[in-house]
Amino acid sequence: MVSSWEFVSEQRQKLPVLATTETCAGKTYIVTGSNTGLGLEAAKHLVRVRAKKVIIAVRNLKAGEAAKAEIESATNNRGIAEVWHLDLASFESVKDFAKMATEKLDRIDGLIENASIALDKFALAEGYESTVTINILSTFLLAILLIPKMTETAKRFNIQPHLTIVTSEAGFAAKEAFDSVKDNLMTKLNDPKTSDMNQRYALSKLLQYFAGHHLATLLPVSKTGVILNLVNPGLCRTALSRHVRFLWRLQIVTVAYLLGRTVEMGSRTLLHAVVAGEESHGCYVSACEVREHQVPSWVNSEDGRKQGKLIWDEISRVLETVSPGCLSEVL
Repeated sequence: MVSSWEFVSEQRQKLPVLATTETCAGKTYIVTGSNTGLGLEAAKHLVRVRAKKVIIAVRNLKAGEAAKAEIESATNNRGIAEVWHLDLASFESVKDFAKMATEKLDRIDGLIENASIALDKFALAEGYESTVTINILSTFLLAILLIPKMTETAKRFNIQPHLTIVTSEAGFAAKEAFDSVKDNLMTKLNDPKTSDMNQRYALSKLLQYFAGHHLATLLPVSKTGVILNLVNPGLCRTALSRHVRFLWRLQIVTVAYLLGRTVEMGSRTLLHAVVAGEESHGCYVSACEVREHQVPSWVNSEDGRKQGKLIWDEISRVLETVSPGCLSEVL
């Protein structure tokens, strides 16, 4: 696990921009949650290096159009960014988005699943606690529904598309919260009495890592042609904490002000992950490098791998209910 010294050192690094015209020109990318923060800056970079198409996937179309205007003004490249509706709080929205992407896009070279939410109050979306629905269930539903198109892209263009899930090192601090729910995960996550909302965001990021790491073992690059990696953007000065109570938000903003990366610098980690090599498949990527050594031993141990399978099994049961047959098409 990353030490305090290593964390501070990483935060102060000037990270490279590894998504270039040579690696991205002529390709199509989808970036979720790209009307603000890391997603916006990642989309801006991809437009700047003349990707063929960059889909700004957002819940609020007005905010998406504002983001598109900002991107076009900053890059002076028009006709590349497109705003598409995607609401991760709605399974139907996810399915509609995936259907449109599959039918209308001739290729998908990269899917950056950046959209997440941090809440401190329990609320339901699609019958599950909202953080679970958005950060976990819909995130993996979108991945599963788009992998077939990405595999088609891999075969047709002889490339390796990237499925990048934006997670967080904060997840590794959620061991206590995880231990309290792991025996009956979905039931306990959905019970206000057993839901510590102060730890819910961090726990959702831990579950993303567990599930994403296991999914990568089920989908080797040799089978799909798709590289799946899990990127940690580090502590960044984003508006992620906007939905939490004032005092908690004040603490987060203060620490981010002192140690946080700018959103543009943080977005470089996303850009690296979406062009990283096959060695990043199933791996934790941080500071523009594969850094599996920073994953705690209790996560990457044999017991941790068993937990990852159990977590994925619970998620997959929900996905199969939401979109029957979606898993059999991929796994």
